[in-house]
Amino acid sequence: MPYLFRFFLISVGMLIDFKVFFKSWETLEVAGIMLVASIGGKYLSAVATQKTFRLTKDEGKLIFGLSSASAAATLASVMVGYNIILSETETGEPIRLLNEHVLNGSILLILVSCTISSFISMSSAQKIAEQDNEETVSGNSHGQENILLALNYEGTVERMVNLGILIKAHSNTENLFALNVINEDKNESSVKNAEKLLHHATDAAAAADVKVQSLKRYDNDVINGVNNVIKEQNITDLIIGLEDEKGFSPSFAYNLYNGYLQSDHVNVLVYHAAQPLSTIKKYAVMIPEKAHKEAGFFHALLRVWNIARNSGATITFYASEEIIGILQRIIKKANIEAEFIIMNTWKDGEKTAIQLKDNEALIAFMAKRGMRSYIPQMRLIPELLNKYLNNKNYLLIFPFSEFDKINSEKRSVGNHDDFMEIGNVIKKVFR
Repeated sequence: MPYLFRFFLISVGMLIDFKVFFKSWETLEVAGIMLVASIGGKYLSAVATQKTFRLTKDEGKLIFGLSSASAAATLASVMVGYNIILSETETGEPIRLLNEHVLNGSILLILVSCTISSFISMSSAQKIAEQDNEETVSGNSHGQENILLALNYEGTVERMVNLGILIKAHSNTENLFALNVINEDKNESSVKNAEKLLHHATDAAAAADVKVQSLKRYDNDVINGVNNVIKEQNITDLIIGLEDEKGFSPSFAYNLYNGYLQSDHVNVLVYHAAQPLSTIKKYAVMIPEKAHKEAGFFHALLRVWNIARNSGATITFYASEEIIGILQRIIKKANIEAEFIIMNTWKDGEKTAIQLKDNEALIAFMAKRGMRSYIPQMRLIPELLNKYLNNKNYLLIFPFSEFDKINSEKRSVGNHDDFMEIGNVIKKVFR
């Protein structure tokens, strides 16, 4: 069908007599009337739809942009009228139902309407996407949030629970999970030890009036066990804790890059705590260039925003000028105490991280190989952290690179249910 339509367009294009445009103004007059009637009518319809369903102005523009293009139906109707010959003139020329002025006017209508449709649709869709991302970070838009704490060391349990409570939304009262993977054959963990860790986690959360769902899982491999729970519980954020003494060990780095980060639709947070969260007064947040183009950037940024709101600490963002512009727009909707410093290179951010003072912590947005914001220097971060920040708190955030295909349907308008109801009515009519 696409090929037939192309041949149809080509054949119609060959019928156009460009001399008509220069012989008289009639073609332009006809085209003007058609443009006003077609585009004007669709604009009024889009405005009426926007008002009826209480949509935003940009959503109304998107409806207009998507509906304003005229092509196949216009050409077909005009061609039928053009080929209907009513009679002939004295000189033998055919008198058509729709003359060449209408034919050429319809071509102009198609040209102008398709151009308007393309630009308006692209512009409004981009604005809607930006607003949706900003609403997500500001907390005005509540999406799915399931946070998983992968517990393995007793000394990190309370710290990880406190971080989970800090990064979650206030409305999230039940979707905080604590997991321990049991592998008795390799003696990595036992049922008794798992119960001890999970009981410690639930007690620590209960002290803050937060409910944690405990999960025990038997699996031959810890990473496989964690990844399976991620799928079963639709986890959006995975928190992994580092031991104080070991820090970023070679084995942990291997498991991180070759195991935990293989899930493309989950934010992975690697946490190291050398002091209580309540004592941290300032966070330095490093954001690499192009990080805002990652699928999970704004969802990961929400975690940082929640840390600032829930802890009252000051946030200093180190990022490119473009990303800082985005952050400044968001802060107007959800105010936090923040400073913004332009970071020209990732090396500049590393120098700042090394110079952290007491009661200051580091948050670094990372990326795995193949992502847009990935830079080779990120591979050296574990070594830098072990050398200079072993006695500091730091949090590495790996935003997800793809949306979950299972939950890939995203609402493009605010009143999605209204449209679903209309769709159901239409189905009943045509049964």
